[in-house]
Order: sequence, then structure tokens, then C-alpha cells
Amino acid sequence: MPALQVSVIGSGVEHEARAEQVGRLLAERGVVVVTGGRDEVMAAASRGAKRAGGATIGILPTETRERLNEWVDHVVVTGIGHARNLAVVASGDAVIAVGGRYGTLAEIAFALTLGRRVVVLEPGWAVDGTLRAQTPEEAVRLALEGLP
Repeated sequence: MPALQVSVIGSGVEHEARAEQVGRLLAERGVVVVTGGRDEVMAAASRGAKRAGGATIGILPTETRERLNEWVDHVVVTGIGHARNLAVVASGDAVIAVGGRYGTLAEIAFALTLGRRVVVLEPGWAVDGTLRAQTPEEAVRLALEGLP
């Protein structure tokens, strides 16, 4: 069976420290971290995973690898712009949202539509059907709960 994958979504430099913790905690549990492959929360989660010896996947909206963060092991170039948000959350067995703006909100909606467990690390979007976590540790525990 392939390794579990958790998508870490979000944005905002003010959320980077918590996103890095989430990435580290996931990698310490052998989970592959999936992100949108760019900066801020995406780079921080990937950095945390890599520093813990984990693997990362970045799914880019562009037709090239431009703006790819340096902590991505495997890159998917989509050329589909914001529609890549669906691929990011569909690639995870669960989703953790850290901060974010409208793109994150769209990803949360896609993930819930696909039946993925979505954990919002506070403060974050208040969306029915999501789980709420106060700490990175709680977010990772809730995301992995019940997964093989």
C-alpha cells in the first residue's frame, strides 16, 4: 500500500511557523506532504517535512516549474491555473488548512465534496463539515485519525 498523503493548504506569511510544524509532524509519521508547491504556507509545510526526512509533492498551477519552492521532491506541472486546487486536495487522504484566502476556501469546498476529512488549524475559515484544531499537533492527529 502506498504511503499516506496529506494535503496542506493555505497561505499567509503569518502562518508559516505553524505550517512548518504541521509538515514536520506529518513527515515524522511517515506521511507524504502534498502542497501547491509555491511560497508561504506551502513552502513552510514542505520545509518542515524535508527537515524531518519526509517526502513532498508540489502541484503547480503553471505550465513550467517557475516559482517552485526548493523543498518539493516531486512536482506536477498542470498548466490549469486555479483549477489545480482540485488536484491538490484530491491527492491527499486528508487535508489540513493553515491560514489562507479564497483559494484555500475553494480547496476546502473541493475536499469536502470529495469526502476528504478537512482540519482547519485555528484561526481559519469556518466551514460546516470541517474539524477544528487549536495546535499543529491536534491538526495532525485529527487528520490521521481513522486512516490506515
